[in-house]
Amino acid sequence: MIPAMDLHLLRPPPGVRFFRRYPSPAPFRSRFVTVSSILPFAKEKAKYHIELEAAVELVERACSLCIDFFTFPLSDGRILEKNDQTPVTVADFGVQALVSLELGKLFPSIPLVAEEDSGFLQSQNLVDPVVSAVSNKTSFHEESFSHADVLEAIDRGDRTEFGTKPATYWILDPIDGTRGFVKGSKALYVVGLSLVVEGEIMLGVMGCPNWVVDTFHRSITDVQGYKNSSPGLGIIMAAHVGCGTWTKRLRHMFDKSFRPSSDWTRCFVDGCSLVHKANFCIPDSQAWESLPLSVFYDATTNDNDDIGDKEIRLLPFCCGSLCKYLMVASGGASVFILEVKPERVTKAWDHAAGMICVHEAGGKVTDWKGSELDLAADQFKRRIICPAGGVLVTNGKIHQQIVEMISSSSTVVRH
Repeated sequence: MIPAMDLHLLRPPPGVRFFRRYPSPAPFRSRFVTVSSILPFAKEKAKYHIELEAAVELVERACSLCIDFFTFPLSDGRILEKNDQTPVTVADFGVQALVSLELGKLFPSIPLVAEEDSGFLQSQNLVDPVVSAVSNKTSFHEESFSHADVLEAIDRGDRTEFGTKPATYWILDPIDGTRGFVKGSKALYVVGLSLVVEGEIMLGVMGCPNWVVDTFHRSITDVQGYKNSSPGLGIIMAAHVGCGTWTKRLRHMFDKSFRPSSDWTRCFVDGCSLVHKANFCIPDSQAWESLPLSVFYDATTNDNDDIGDKEIRLLPFCCGSLCKYLMVASGGASVFILEVKPERVTKAWDHAAGMICVHEAGGKVTDWKGSELDLAADQFKRRIICPAGGVLVTNGKIHQQIVEMISSSSTVVRH
């Protein structure tokens, strides 16, 4: 059992800041380093190794809960639509309850910021399936928590008011990419968990159950053609400030006869230094033509090397923002660009875990003006961020060039 630990008095390690940049790998050096352990680095190098171990374990269990969702009929009310017309499932609430219960036991003084609340769940009379899902994955004895405990755990994600001082808290996205999740085994979605200490992201973990382990070496269209039963599916990505970004195969994706390796593989962003040679990700809800870079480049989804100087390759890839962060951090994409329209709200949980994974892999994350994303923009709840124009996630090498292109796009005549 991981011991409980009170973090409210901790401070970030001297001299370590979240936005520290790490050099990209040399072009002739292997991009991947493999080690085998509970964590991929010596514990003395990671001040928050206890919290990271707990986060990895919880994200793995949360991913297992998501897989179990598909053992139930999908037509019995377990897929719902919230008031904002976005889908939500029993699995979303189950993951949030599971992670909240466990974090509350391990780190009782650290609050949680998370997406869901129990009011909608209760209005749909779906508390029983959530309790059942959680009881199968929690370390508690089933009789040790009640329906009320589960509902309270879900609501813990919106309970804390922080004030203006730098805060310490967990950020959870129970399922990022629910629209893809409800489609079943071929869609990519992510469970994301991160820890903020005194205003700085110190660690992040993302679990993607349908991820092909050797995505780095396959075309993007190949990735979506695999079935969930393949033993090559599913990864955990973990990052700790100053220790890099690492991946390993998901433990819970295999049957009992299969013993997955505990090897961690270090990953880095790609080495692309030319914008028109970069692989781009954009949100499923946005068209390339609506983005400022469209005045410079047309977009193509051709999966070959025949890309012109006035074209960029657009990866037709995945639902949710965190999966696109995962793509950039693993070197599968060079850029993720997201426009934030005035009428839309940008949530912290859609970005936090991905931000540190990209930074620790050598990349960069800013708004469209090149400024760091401010997790404290929502001073009291820490739920909303306010990036100017949008969010830009890159391998770092072409970041400033893209920021300048965005800035100048309004004065350029469309080609």
